[in-house]
Amino acid sequence: MFNFGWGVLFVLVNFTFFLICYRWFGKKGLYAWIGVATVIANIQVVKTIEMFGIVMTLGNTMYVSLYLTSDLLNEKYGRGEAKKAVWFGFFTLIMTTILMQMALVFTPQPGDFAQKSLKSIFGWMPRLALGSLTAYFISQFLDVRLFAWIRKFYPSRGQLWIRNNFSTMVSSFVDTLIFCTIAFAGQYSLRIWAEILLTTYVIKFVLTAAGTPFLYIARNYHPDEVEAAQAK
Repeated sequence: MFNFGWGVLFVLVNFTFFLICYRWFGKKGLYAWIGVATVIANIQVVKTIEMFGIVMTLGNTMYVSLYLTSDLLNEKYGRGEAKKAVWFGFFTLIMTTILMQMALVFTPQPGDFAQKSLKSIFGWMPRLALGSLTAYFISQFLDVRLFAWIRKFYPSRGQLWIRNNFSTMVSSFVDTLIFCTIAFAGQYSLRIWAEILLTTYVIKFVLTAAGTPFLYIARNYHPDEVEAAQAK
């Protein structure tokens, strides 16, 4: 039960930081969130936890926040800005992977204590990055396209939850299937792999629904207008 209670708090803190990032920094803050969340999600996913007897990975909350961010950009600034943000996240993950692999090659001095820990986390990164980059590239652009397509049929402000939830739930299934296959196939038994696949998607499904109220709150912010007025 501790993991569940702590997980609820963890989700609230994550989404609150998402709101603060947009409220304080506007559209630039959303780009910054994409970059930070992409890296953090791929570090957290290395850790597996158990909740209600089911094995799952961390990183899902941060990853769902990426969909929230691209959907918010799509909603308020257009499809072009959402696509640009996806490319920015793609670049961030590639950059982090290359730089950390280069950092691991350095020979540590005898008293160093960080190399082993860094290798435990970032040693997985090439495979995780391959899975994540492939899944991220396909699912995020799918989400942007789906969101824009659904808006043709459900264009009103009150129907944002339809656009957000449907586009994210479809694209996150594609993302989960691709990532789990590349990153974890052969690393765990088939039963554990299937549990991770199923629970990861179910968690993303629930988190998408939980994040919808935060998306509505964020949509009502107008930080860029305030910034423009202050610049005059």
